[in-house]
Amino acid sequence: MANINPTHVVTGKVRFSYEHIMKPYANTTNDPNAEPKYSVTVLVPKGDAATIAKLRAGIEAAKKRGLEQKKYKEGTPIDKLPDPIWDGDGYRADGYTPFGEECKGCLVFNASCKAERKPSVVDANCQPIIDPTEIYSGIWGRVAVDFFPYNFAGKQGVGCSLVNVQKLADGEPLGGSRPSAEDDFGGDGEFDPLA
Repeated sequence: MANINPTHVVTGKVRFSYEHIMKPYANTTNDPNAEPKYSVTVLVPKGDAATIAKLRAGIEAAKKRGLEQKKYKEGTPIDKLPDPIWDGDGYRADGYTPFGEECKGCLVFNASCKAERKPSVVDANCQPIIDPTEIYSGIWGRVAVDFFPYNFAGKQGVGCSLVNVQKLADGEPLGGSRPSAEDDFGGDGEFDPLA
């Protein structure tokens, strides 16, 4: 079925970082009452002009919808609303923390959804993925997202809701991987258990 919703976007091949796709997560660092959500940081290669154009069109459609629905304060110029997509060769939303090495050469955006709206997660053949070890930061895939206007707690802009996820290929895990017990304890000859 063809997509007729201008705020709904399906990406091309992207990389996943900071993923919480199989189990919701609450970041309580800044808000101890934060609700658990499914979420992912999406890394879009800058060479993927088609995906970038679709993302930009979805964001503009959400801004227009925000004006039509009177979500924004009267007189808000929509071209001045914060951009939900960042340059991975630049700085994070705080303006001074650089993005990690994995973000270089990519555009970066976050997508999330409430715990009761779990995204469907499928493989390259559209078969459901049940095994949570199949999904990790570093894999390649596609996401379906919905952009939406918001005006909440004095902030207004465009948010991004995670709808569906497709894994296309494994990739180098991001954030370091956990060493095996064999790596840590096996055959180094340095430890005498009888000592």
